[in-house]
Amino acid sequence: MQQQGIAAMKRVLMAIAAGVFTFGTVYGLAASLNLTTESLGAADTAVAACQAGALTATYTSTYSATAPGYTVGTVTVTGLAATCYSKAYRITLTTAGNASLGEATGTTPSSGTSFAATFSPAVGAAAVTGISVVISG
Repeated sequence: MQQQGIAAMKRVLMAIAAGVFTFGTVYGLAASLNLTTESLGAADTAVAACQAGALTATYTSTYSATAPGYTVGTVTVTGLAATCYSKAYRITLTTAGNASLGEATGTTPSSGTSFAATFSPAVGAAAVTGISVVISG
């Protein structure tokens, strides 16, 4: 009889603990959704581009005996405006399903209208169907 009381008490304590944990988790997540542009959350913020003109990204494939096959090791971006100088960039090579094959990051040059990004390791050229270029800062 006393064991049934202890078992019931354990169930009640477990239910209370689960409730406190759930409430704390939900409250913590809700508190993290500050809708400002300075924090991560669910806000929409307009972001101005550093230049009005379009960038052009190109690559040439190179045969690699170790791959084996053709690979993309370098992407060249042209059309860079002075307003985008010395800013961080990320270039992503993607598949037809928009899956990332590889990324190259760096900083745009402080002069000139073009720059090259190197992918290490090189990416299989046959799978590349898209290039994404993001300049931020």
